[in-house]
Amino acid sequence: MTERTTVRLPPDLLARAKRRAAEEGRTLTALIEDGLRRVVSNRPETSRRKRRLPRISKAKSGTLPGIDLTDISSLEEIADIDLLSRN
Repeated sequence: MTERTTVRLPPDLLARAKRRAAEEGRTLTALIEDGLRRVVSNRPETSRRKRRLPRISKAKSGTLPGIDLTDISSLEEIADIDLLSRN
């Protein structure tokens, strides 16, 4: 059994929805129903990526072996490699 309800929409959105329904050869009700079904059935998409923590040494102090903090070009290369691995 279907129920009637009142929905208030901005005029521009309503006009676009009516045009889309007409282009697809279906009713506005069917268009709205499909949209609502998609929204309520899917889990919300998370745009967050898993946070990556910086590499650290397990030793008492300092960086990982092979990382020389006085060599700028080495540090830039490590940052570039890390950036590329994220993409």
